[in-house]
Amino acid sequence: MLITKEVLTEMLNKYLNRQITLEKLVNWAEEMICEGDFDKKDFELIKNILARLGLADVKEFGLYWEDCYEFIHRLGHMATVSIS
Repeated sequence: MLITKEVLTEMLNKYLNRQITLEKLVNWAEEMICEGDFDKKDFELIKNILARLGLADVKEFGLYWEDCYEFIHRLGHMATVSIS
């Protein structure tokens, strides 16, 4: 699977909207690090974010709103909150 900034953004969006669990996000990130094909032009960015997501289930690292906000910003998007 080709991992692009858009694919990574979509997975973060699914996690933030509770469409997938942290466990699924972590498992996906770990699988993509091992088996994914990274978009060459954004290789370092994608690799670094995936590596961090792969550690999100470790207590010392965790995954916070601020982390997701930063990742989404680095991927070229803006994260906003909408309450309904």
